[in-house]
Amino acid sequence: MSNDARLPPLGDILETARVVALPLATRFRGVGVREAVLFEGPEGWTEFSPFLEYDDAEASVWLAAAVDWGWMPQPAARRESIGVNATVPAVAATEVSAVLARFDGCRTTKVKVAEAGQRLGDDIERVRAVREAMGPEGRIRIDANGAWNVDEAERALHALAEFDLEYAEQPCASVDELAELRRRVKYMGIPIAADESVRKAADPLAVARAGAADLLVIKAQPLGGARRALDIVAEAGLPAVVSSALDTSVGLAMGVALAAALPDLDYDCGLGTASLFTADVAEPSLQPHRGALAVGRVDPEPALLDAHAASVDRRDWWLGRVARCYGELEAAR
Repeated sequence: MSNDARLPPLGDILETARVVALPLATRFRGVGVREAVLFEGPEGWTEFSPFLEYDDAEASVWLAAAVDWGWMPQPAARRESIGVNATVPAVAATEVSAVLARFDGCRTTKVKVAEAGQRLGDDIERVRAVREAMGPEGRIRIDANGAWNVDEAERALHALAEFDLEYAEQPCASVDELAELRRRVKYMGIPIAADESVRKAADPLAVARAGAADLLVIKAQPLGGARRALDIVAEAGLPAVVSSALDTSVGLAMGVALAAALPDLDYDCGLGTASLFTADVAEPSLQPHRGALAVGRVDPEPALLDAHAASVDRRDWWLGRVARCYGELEAAR
């Protein structure tokens, strides 16, 4: 946590904590239901929702972000709304139109590629379907989540270049691989964006120092909150895109606040992911309207918290995780 962020008593967090389980319209990151802990601080409701596979040390950064959003004043907004992209999971090409229909007015689409068990041909057909649906004026970016090696990434970008890619997000896993790929594909004019090399790195600035990316994809929760993320962007000196971590509308508002506070914002942001859910904790849900999201905090509806409450065993698991991550934060102070 940042030095000026106070850590409230654990009891204050647990007192209002609600654990929810929200179904997705299409499986995303291998899950069909997204679980999250919501709790209320003096600044408003906040969210803790690290992915299940993260250990307590990594997940504690997400708790620091939740505390920061719930307990600390946030940076001033520079804009009132944020343009966002549609997100197409690794679905069959025939399902693309139905996915895009969930994103009102979005002019940009991020397409998941390099899914385990799929072929490059599947990626090509999916991206082609997006281009056909969006027309020549639509913007398309792809996200491989670091799944390709350098040779695979080079081959894939060559095959996908005909679809006029805005950028390729985390095509390879390591900073060295990203730097090598960026050198190889420079002639194609496809920028390289770094995501995991920022949010999962011990040194989030290493990718910028290595000249391994043209822009950064930043997420509020994994980076410890909006204020810390802003510092990282300022030090990196690269353009930034704010993306979600498949948050509920409460957590998405944190990402929207981060995007609103950036000095420059040249890209649509990946914050429209509430459209991937079939249920949410807020009414209305923080979904794109004419391709944009309004800036502002989101409060959950008590009835929706009840309707989508996780099972008792999952609630206990999550509250235990909160307590362990709280211990990590205490030990680090």
